[in-house]
Parts: sequence; C-alpha cells; structure tokens
Amino acid sequence: MPYQQALENYIAATNSHDFNNVKEILHPQAVYWFTDKTCTSLEEIGAYFYNAWNLIKKEVYSAIDVQWLTADEKSATCIYTYHYEGYHNGKFVSGSGRATNIFTVLNNEWKLIHEHLSS
Repeated sequence: MPYQQALENYIAATNSHDFNNVKEILHPQAVYWFTDKTCTSLEEIGAYFYNAWNLIKKEVYSAIDVQWLTADEKSATCIYTYHYEGYHNGKFVSGSGRATNIFTVLNNEWKLIHEHLSS
C-alpha cells in the first residue's frame, strides 16, 4: 500500500539525520505533538528534529507493531510503538513510546500531516 511505503520512507528520512529528507515527506501544514512541545511549522519541526539528533548521536528510530486504523485513497492513520537508540554524552541509550501518524495525499503524493509522540 502506498501509505505504508510513506511510513517506511518517513522512518528512513528520519534516520538520515537530514531534515531536508524529512521535509520532502511532510505536508506543508504538518503539526507535531511531542511530549514536551507542539510544533506547527516546518521550521519548528526541523529545529526539534535537529535538537534531537544533536542530543542523541547516531540515533536510529524504528516503528514496531504498526496498526493502520483507517486508510482510503486520500488519508491513512496508523499507531505504533516507536523505539530509538543512540548515544547521549558518549553512553548508549534507548527508549520507546507511542506514536500516531496521519498521512494525506497532496499533489498525488502521500504526506505526513500529523505526528503525536508520547513517552
């Protein structure tokens, strides 16, 4: 399914540690709800990503137990457990939490319009 590929592309872009790659998958009006902050512009989202990549070096992000709650030709919503691992101050760290992603079609491409992460 194309929306499943969009999620896979999003995770690969996240793991590139280059927000330009992530931005290609984001809807221009994307809204992110992180545990500690709401980001409502691509600039805010990018700053949050770069801060996270700076805090956790060599971070690897993954999604497990993905469940697609809704999907049609224009939108798709999934929930999953996210997992991250990397190095904080030279020490290996890892963690996980819950995620919700909503994808929508814009100009015949699947774009992420909302992500909600909670620890």
